[in-house]
Amino acid sequence: MNLTGLVAVSGKPGLYKLIGQNKSGFILESLDAQKSKLVVNMSTAKLASLEDITIYGDDEDLRLKDVFEAMKAFKGVVPEAKADGKDLRKFFFEVAPNHDETRVYASDIKKIVSWYHILKDLPIFSEEEQVATETQEIEAVTEEKPKAAKVKEAKPKAEKTTKAPAKKATKKEA
Repeated sequence: MNLTGLVAVSGKPGLYKLIGQNKSGFILESLDAQKSKLVVNMSTAKLASLEDITIYGDDEDLRLKDVFEAMKAFKGVVPEAKADGKDLRKFFFEVAPNHDETRVYASDIKKIVSWYHILKDLPIFSEEEQVATETQEIEAVTEEKPKAAKVKEAKPKAEKTTKAPAKKATKKEA
């Protein structure tokens, strides 16, 4: 699953793809069917990259990517985000059994499930293998390429010339 360039914007529902950046902010495109474009101000909006999001765990934090993978591999039906909080909590214990029940709220689970339903129809689930192999190939090519040795040629030094001090001009009186 390739979550590169996907962000959540605070105060805005849904997920967005980061397209670019201009002087005033980031240019985003929604991942829904409308594909609407949005410019968010850097100073006021808070963006959260899906790659960087973690979920509180009992021992260590769980990466969102790993939880999505578990949801994808889940044998049953993934509930809708509007389902009952108890049903969502029960489902979340099946896909992320090590999450911290006291710090992961029902609203967090609803948000994660709604994000999953947005992403499940996109081709990002099979995209990771392609990207990983491409980056490995690029790294292999850059490692094989020998670095050119810099040879510094000695330049002949210019001869120093000593100049005579300038003569003072004298005024001739007529």
